[in-house]
Amino acid sequence: MPGCCRSARRAAVAKPPRPEASADAHGIRAAAVALLARRDYFGTELAAKLQARGFAADTTAAVLATLTAERLLDDARCAERFVAYRAERGQGPLRIGRDLRAHGAADALIEAALAGGPDWRALAARVRRRKFGATLPSGWAERARQARFLQYRGFSADDIRAATGAEFELD
Repeated sequence: MPGCCRSARRAAVAKPPRPEASADAHGIRAAAVALLARRDYFGTELAAKLQARGFAADTTAAVLATLTAERLLDDARCAERFVAYRAERGQGPLRIGRDLRAHGAADALIEAALAGGPDWRALAARVRRRKFGATLPSGWAERARQARFLQYRGFSADDIRAATGAEFELD
């Protein structure tokens, strides 16, 4: 097909893995380490990637257990780095937690990583200030607009109220 991109042609010609290579522990380890060299992965996420490449599930599980014992694969470290990176980008704990669940992190890891994260109220205030300026919103319409923005970013209602100055007086 003239005019097609090369990657589409390569994908069409890609060979399936050989059956003897799919159970090769050294090949699985090399592929896993190559993936881990690029970024941290959760164990379930890395296992799914390796199995999608055609590696045997039982051998992959054994190799991942070895990598975990060697601390090359660490779900807690991956969750901490994920939280730090996303918080630096201005995302809140609700959104980060949802994304961590989508990546296959355990709930206990998510709670621990979020608890060890930044001060979420201060981060919400900093994100609001960066987007809308230093002055607090004067009317309810502007407060609602800023609250929707912070809610989209994944901050809790308490953090949003503190950041927008919408503290309610209880009688």
